[in-house]
This record gives sequence, structure tokens and C-alpha cells, in this order.
Amino acid sequence: MRANSAAVWTADVGGRLEGKVAIVTGAGSVGPGWGNGRAIAVLFARAGAGVLAVDRDSGLMAGTLDLVEEGTAVPYECDVTSGASVRAMTAACLETFGRIDILVNNVGGSHHGGPVELDEQTWHAQLDTNLKSAYLTCKQVIPIMREQGGGAIVNIASTSGLRYTGAPQVAYASAKAGLIQLSRVTAVQHAPDGIRVNTVVPGQLHTPMVEARLAGQRAGGDVAELLRQRQSRIPLGFMGDGRDTAHAALFLASDEARFITGTELVVDGGMTARCD
Repeated sequence: MRANSAAVWTADVGGRLEGKVAIVTGAGSVGPGWGNGRAIAVLFARAGAGVLAVDRDSGLMAGTLDLVEEGTAVPYECDVTSGASVRAMTAACLETFGRIDILVNNVGGSHHGGPVELDEQTWHAQLDTNLKSAYLTCKQVIPIMREQGGGAIVNIASTSGLRYTGAPQVAYASAKAGLIQLSRVTAVQHAPDGIRVNTVVPGQLHTPMVEARLAGQRAGGDVAELLRQRQSRIPLGFMGDGRDTAHAALFLASDEARFITGTELVVDGGMTARCD
């Protein structure tokens, strides 16, 4: 079975988010298998949350909704780099579910290149997608959580925001590093409001993005070669997928993490712990 196969996923998580409402951005997927957003939306619904599954392309969410066999997930189309769109999304969540307890900022995407190779437009687009999107959703959702007496925000970053991971992607890496610090600062500021903010930091996972985009950028379209390169960096000897990110996000969003805020949970098979 391929690591990112959409085969049977057994996870007994019933009740861990019972009665809560979660917004999950980037809940669609560019192909079959377990991308981060798809896995998070499915797992959170299974855990009892009402999920607003958000993506800018409603067509990418069909496969996600098909996998929600337990719980409730409602699709919503939104460009989270637009303040007006995010305001409308927040209002739609309140209208649909009546509250917002959890926000998962999962939107992201990388672009190859360092400062010389990247054009200015791409630099700004990368910051908008990977960092501004989280700022905009936090801006709208935090006042609601504060009024409700608390909540949990989980931002999905990348090991590229911690160190060089094998490819020059300076805008993506800078944005993800910024996202980690956005989480820390926001966590401290809003701790008195009962709002916890943490970051999941996935490593080099085998998600649908590998086949859809990354292989063409980095291995001349040779998926097998890219997978070999990525797996060679991982001490555990295999690549995880979006389900591993989802379990980490579920823990941080749940009451089990009630005393955890302003920190990062790295999900990378030990890759960033290596010296080489």
C-alpha cells in the first residue's frame, strides 16, 4: 500500500472533539491520497467536531467529503489570502454552526528558488499564501474565541521553516518560519483569553502534492527518484503522510493539550534532528 493511499484508516478518536466546531483551511486535495488538510478535516469530523472544510477550489473538496463517513463536514469555498473572503467565511461558519472553537490554518504551497531566481511577484504570492492567510483568519476568528471564553488554533508550518531541507525555496521557508513566530507571539498575547496557539511542523511527507507538483519542480517529473531522495533524509526510514499531521493537529486542538501553547510539534521521522 502506498504511504498516501486512501485505503482504510483505522483511528479510534470518537468524542475527543465532541460538541466543538472547527474551521480547517486547505481541506481539499490535488489528488488521491491523504494530504494534510483532507486528513485533518476527516479526522476532526470523526472525533466529533462540526467541520467547515475550506478551500479556494470547491472541486478539490469532493474527495475529502466522500471520505467523511463519521461526523459532519460542510464545504465552503474561500480565498484565504483575501480579507473580505475570510470575513465572509467566518460569518458563514457562525451562521452554520453557531460558534468557532478550533481554527486550523493549513493553506500552503512551495515554489522553488532562492532570492536570485525568484521574481518579486512570486515572493509576494508565497508570503500571501503561507503567512498572510493565517494572519487574516486569526484576525477574524480570535475575537469570536475571546468572546466565547477560549479556543485552539493550530497552524501547519514546515520543517523548511526550521532549517534547509534539501531544496532552495527561500520564500516558502521564510513564510513558514514567520508562521511559527506568528503562533508563538499570538499564543502569549491571547493566553489570558483562554486561546491556545500551537504549530504542527511536518517534514517531508508523501502527500498528493508529491506527484502533482513537487516531482516536476525537483526531479524532472521522476516521482520515484524524488521519493528516494526525500526518504533518504528520514532516520525512521519511511515517509509519513497527511494522517500523521492530522493526529498531531488533533492532539493540539483537543483538551488533552490544555496546558500546551506557544510551541511546535515536529512530525518528520527525525529528519530535523540529524546533523547532516
